[in-house]
Amino acid sequence: MATEAAFVARIRDQLQLRFTALFSSLPEPVLAAISPPNPARRLAKILGYAVVRLVGNIFQPIRNPENLRGAVWLYVVSQNNYEALRFIRTARPDSVLVAGQSKEIGRYNGAVNRLSLRRKLLYYWQFPLVLFALLRTEGRRAWRFFDLIFNAVGYYEVYRRALRHYRPRAVVFANDHNDDARALLLACRAEGVPTAYVQHASVSTNFPPLGFGLSLLEGQDALDKYRQCGPVSGRVELIGMPKADAFLAEKNQNPTIRRVGLACNVLDATDAIGAVVDHLFQDFPDLTFTFRPHPSDRRDFGFLRQKHPQLRFSDARRQNVFEFLREQDALIAADTSTHLEATLLNLVSLYYRFGTHVIADDYYGYAAHGLVDRAHSLPELTALLRRYQPRKPADHYRRAAYYNATLGTPDEGHSQQRAVRLLTEWLENAAAGRA
Repeated sequence: MATEAAFVARIRDQLQLRFTALFSSLPEPVLAAISPPNPARRLAKILGYAVVRLVGNIFQPIRNPENLRGAVWLYVVSQNNYEALRFIRTARPDSVLVAGQSKEIGRYNGAVNRLSLRRKLLYYWQFPLVLFALLRTEGRRAWRFFDLIFNAVGYYEVYRRALRHYRPRAVVFANDHNDDARALLLACRAEGVPTAYVQHASVSTNFPPLGFGLSLLEGQDALDKYRQCGPVSGRVELIGMPKADAFLAEKNQNPTIRRVGLACNVLDATDAIGAVVDHLFQDFPDLTFTFRPHPSDRRDFGFLRQKHPQLRFSDARRQNVFEFLREQDALIAADTSTHLEATLLNLVSLYYRFGTHVIADDYYGYAAHGLVDRAHSLPELTALLRRYQPRKPADHYRRAAYYNATLGTPDEGHSQQRAVRLLTEWLENAAAGRA
């Protein structure tokens, strides 16, 4: 029983975010893209996953371009993760970028080494045991997301096997809440492999407790939120935002607002986005607007282009967020960490919710902490934009100091060097048994 309890607790840890009230309350179209509402379709999904991806992996041999044995692994689960950690790969020749065998890493799919998931099939006999155990503790949520439970089974075992085979010196993460990243973290603990974490975006109080040997956080905001998630273990350092280093010297100093970016994510309602675009073009015919959907947003926004041919588009799968922001003077968005990145570049960033869903109201606390100004209606949005349009402050970026620990210090713009220095020191201590 103790072994079974530990096994179920491990799966529960992997899926921590999936069993929060926040996740369950996501708008149904968003949830449906992650887990179909129809049980028959969820069953079809897991059968398709097992046959197409896992059985298919058996016939796709892995030929990694780099040697993983004894290296420092930089584990990524997305394009954003890759961009957050690649500076370590550049600075440390003993590091390699690693992802699961079929993980989608966007434009960097061919640039990462892969960990085999073939043996994951061998562990699916555990699924009924886990499902029934979680039905007792999680109730309807376990049934509603049984496909996600199925997907999580086996990661821990295959990753432990990979760690024993390759014996990496350490594993560095940029994600601490995806089921596969959680599984690798737990496997590292079991195998005695040191772990480090580099924050890659703003965090939430819904995340798991911080549990790495070394955590490199951007600022006090992240640490305060992780303290609300649970006990903070390991060494924690505040390093600023490494991915912003190359752009902080190019802060926007335009005294007026002529170019405005509009960023949305999958939670934002399509009709509300359209209404905002219509309103802005009506009230600000002389401004240039650029629309940027989240890289995971697969909706067709062609109707915006047809109605407003002058509207520009930014492809998040091809254009870095800072490259996009460098072309703007202001940003309008709802719940996205792009607000922070925009403010760091001295853009005026305005918070406006595209829709009425209840699950994310000032999700990151940006409005509450004064990082951004908030508009509750379209007339308020117009008034805010007009207030800043003729006189944008030259030091607007200082609002971000709570979120970026190096802002206004000698380390501003040198977060990558600081992160590599701290990581190197930690690795040396780990090798000597002092970490």
